[in-house]
Amino acid sequence: MLCSLLFSSAELEGEPLDLDIEPPSKLQSELGRNLLGKAAKGNSVASAIMAKYGYKEGQGLGKSEQGISTALAVEKTSKRGGKIILPGTGPPAGVAVPEPAAAVPAPNLVEALQNQSKVVLLRNMVGPGEVDDDLQPEVAEECSKYGSVDKCLIYEIPDGADPEEAVRIFVRFMRIDSAIKAVMDLNGRFFGGRTVKAGFFCEDRFENLDLAPP
Repeated sequence: MLCSLLFSSAELEGEPLDLDIEPPSKLQSELGRNLLGKAAKGNSVASAIMAKYGYKEGQGLGKSEQGISTALAVEKTSKRGGKIILPGTGPPAGVAVPEPAAAVPAPNLVEALQNQSKVVLLRNMVGPGEVDDDLQPEVAEECSKYGSVDKCLIYEIPDGADPEEAVRIFVRFMRIDSAIKAVMDLNGRFFGGRTVKAGFFCEDRFENLDLAPP
């Protein structure tokens, strides 16, 4: 509306309209020629934009040249994807970049839910020698959110056992549905940098304190 008002005012006053705006087709043509020329010289569109704001090669943007001194670029990572990078910020030549660590797969939940009972066995929650006086009440308190806990026991296998199997934590619930909730939530959970393995344990063996692995 403001634009139309300005036009009307200019026409009423009989003054020539001078907005100094080139037709879109001409702007597009000029931009295309500029970009093609830049591409021929090996410069990116980002370089052309930076040059528009006073960028000169080897200097940083900004009044004090404190900004970036290299145009951002896009590194293709797949057929349809890419990531924005700042050239010159990668590792020095000859320096090997370590591969990202592979994700540790969570224990199989279907397998964990077999042989259901009121007793839950937690493995790999802590490692050998990491059992302290606070661990048992802490585990019992944490598991109480799934239902009433009847008893919590910790059994540590003597030296030489697999570090992931060395400490076995047993939690007996008052109801089996509470035990099922605990297994479903705790199996595969990260605790202190470890992946917890949760499953069910034979109630008769627990009652007889037969807690060692078969």
